[in-house]
Amino acid sequence: MGPMERTLDEWMAAAGAELGLDLAVDVRGLLDMTRVVAHGVERPAAPLTAFLVGYAAARRGGGAAAVAEANAAVTALAERWAAEAAAGARAGDGEGP
Repeated sequence: MGPMERTLDEWMAAAGAELGLDLAVDVRGLLDMTRVVAHGVERPAAPLTAFLVGYAAARRGGGAAAVAEANAAVTALAERWAAEAAAGARAGDGEGP
């Protein structure tokens, strides 16, 4: 484990403790989701989407499984948006005025 990973893990543990949370989640999965959203939708959407994932998980009773479910749903949505944008860009490449 590199120093950046240790710092991230320590931060997540400290932030969770500060918020009164004892929840082990797939941090790499959440980071992957924010990457997909940032590149497939818009960069500012990434942290806002992470907030929505947490809020949705809480509304579904909380826990790592609820976080994973919400995370998977928005990752798939962002991937669809990116694919649709790419398809639209390709369709526009061959069109003239």
